[in-house]
Amino acid sequence: MASGIFALLDDIAMLADDVAVASKIATQKTAGILGDDLAVNSEKATGFAQHRELKVIWAITKGSLKNKIIILPLAFLLSFFAPFVIPYILILGGLYLLYEGIEKIEEFFHKKHITSEDKKVLKASNENILEVEKKKIKAAILTDFILSIEIVMIALGTVLNEPIIIQIFATTFVAILATIGVYGFVALIVRIDNVGFWLIEKNRVKSGNFLVSLMPKIIKTLSFVGTIAMILVGGGILSHNINAIHHYFLDFIPAMANEFLVGIIFGIIVLLVVKTFDKLKNVTQQ
Repeated sequence: MASGIFALLDDIAMLADDVAVASKIATQKTAGILGDDLAVNSEKATGFAQHRELKVIWAITKGSLKNKIIILPLAFLLSFFAPFVIPYILILGGLYLLYEGIEKIEEFFHKKHITSEDKKVLKASNENILEVEKKKIKAAILTDFILSIEIVMIALGTVLNEPIIIQIFATTFVAILATIGVYGFVALIVRIDNVGFWLIEKNRVKSGNFLVSLMPKIIKTLSFVGTIAMILVGGGILSHNINAIHHYFLDFIPAMANEFLVGIIFGIIVLLVVKTFDKLKNVTQQ
């Protein structure tokens, strides 16, 4: 009986070690997309009233966890029964990210640097602020869903040769790490100015003012990086899943620059298509 228990513990220890090694490899492979995930979702999770920032971030975090609960089982099933479907799902997700990225660039140049979402938040009254927040949270969770698919698929791809139990544990670990790491860091960022005000109250005015002035700069930087990240991730998804695109790569520039160029081109195309459909819809409704 005792020997059986020790054998079981030994098997558990070996499994844990295998999972740890596989998780480390999967995390390394997804490091780039995790950085993009941080930039994109940091930009998405900011711009709310200060006293509601943490509540909003927590709502997006819960939405992100629900996304993972949906995506993980589907990813394991698709990987086993219909792996040929996965590239098409990634392509659709990439096109959505490109649309969002190019739309933000268009709004930057044509709407005095304030997006339509930001205008809604600024104009919101006490009566409808919660409704405006819900819509922005919903948009943030949708973007998180697209990026989560990419993270899960990349992580799963690095451990496909491992036993199914290791695939499940390693991929799940990376998915949870992505959510906790990204939104935990976002929560720290949005409270920087609060720390600054606290320091000012403690007569450490210089340090406090520095942190207060640093906050909008970080948000502005994250907004810029997040937009670039959406285009890079979307362009990378198309480049890696549509073989024909590689034939048009420019040999004299790095692969990342080619992917960015692909993202810009396809993002503009998707934006034009969406705007055309919107105009046609408005005409038919008049």
